[in-house]
Amino acid sequence: MADAAPRVVWGVAALLAGVADALAARFPVCSVRGELAGWSRAASGHCYFTLKDADGQPALLRCAMFRRAAAMLDFAPGDGQLVELRGRLALYEARGELQLVVESMQAAGAGALYEQFLRLKARLEAAGLFDAAKKRPLPAQPRAIGVVTSLGAAALHDVLSVLARRAPHLSVVVYPTPVQGADAPPAIAAALALAGVRREVDLLILCRGGGSLQDLWAFNDERVVRAIAASPLPVVCGVGHETDVTLADLAADLRAPTPTGAAELAAPARDALLGALSGLARRLLRCGDHRLQSAQQSLDRAATRLARPAERVARERVRLDAHARALLQAGAALLRRERGTLRHDALRLLHGGALRRQRLYHAEQQLATRLAALDPQQIVARGYALVQAPDGALVVDPGQLAAGITLRLTLQRGAAEVDLAAVRR
Repeated sequence: MADAAPRVVWGVAALLAGVADALAARFPVCSVRGELAGWSRAASGHCYFTLKDADGQPALLRCAMFRRAAAMLDFAPGDGQLVELRGRLALYEARGELQLVVESMQAAGAGALYEQFLRLKARLEAAGLFDAAKKRPLPAQPRAIGVVTSLGAAALHDVLSVLARRAPHLSVVVYPTPVQGADAPPAIAAALALAGVRREVDLLILCRGGGSLQDLWAFNDERVVRAIAASPLPVVCGVGHETDVTLADLAADLRAPTPTGAAELAAPARDALLGALSGLARRLLRCGDHRLQSAQQSLDRAATRLARPAERVARERVRLDAHARALLQAGAALLRRERGTLRHDALRLLHGGALRRQRLYHAEQQLATRLAALDPQQIVARGYALVQAPDGALVVDPGQLAAGITLRLTLQRGAAEVDLAAVRR
């Protein structure tokens, strides 16, 4: 027992320093490839982020890139990018965490998550879910606004603060839902559908604060995108920071750079509305004054005309006298014209009557002459006689005669009756 090696008890700092020395000796300089996550740049110029395994393995490596190395970057790093880092492994003794102190960074591609984002975006865009023609305008004067977000999110506080400041008269209905994690996409889609069924608001604000690409991935889920496109209510999407763009932003009727911006776009400022209302009231008063002044002027002109009725009567009497004289003159002229026309027509009628009487007299004389020439008495006067049968008919055919009948003979100076003894044909 006396020969046993003494037990070494390390202090925390000493143990961490020893591990750091071992890492520095074993990995003096190394290169590693992975996806960026949680990228941030401090005011000092240092950059801090996490490197994820590009193959989707659950492995994370804390990284720090100090200002000198960050100043040499030739691109803008962002979450989801695939990069190659060169640096040295170290131990951050204040938290006992392993980290990679990055000396250089090169872009190696968009990363698996970002590539998935691009593929889904292309497919949904081809399905028409991002069509600008389908975007609906926001109501100019909403009565109530719905907010779809987490109850514990700072974004909800920001939105409510802006709405209370800009439009305290509006009602706000919160549809709580998780906004991060595996349960977030179906919950967000259900909240949007519930708001559309209840129809108690005029528009919806879908929002959450900033974060990495992984943190915002629920807003790139196809279920959420289709729920936004199918919502019967206009949707304003304010997710993350101004540089963050999600598929939910593209499907929404209006994209806001931040949750605060979404609240400002959704609710018109009460002061501006009151100012516009005051302007309309002033215009209404001016128009009313103008109409009143015009009516007063018209009334004054009418009163002026009514103040001198004798002059109006005199003018009307003069006008009526002139019309009467013109009417008498026109009547006299018409009477003269009609009298001359009647006289001319009477002369024509008299002349025509005389001519007609002469024509009728000559025609009568001609007919009398022709009738006298056809008078049987004239024939009898020349030695002929008219022979009549007992029935009074003139005998012109021997067939009318029979023996024993009495015939009447009309002569120039009288008549005689004879009995017919015999008929020879």
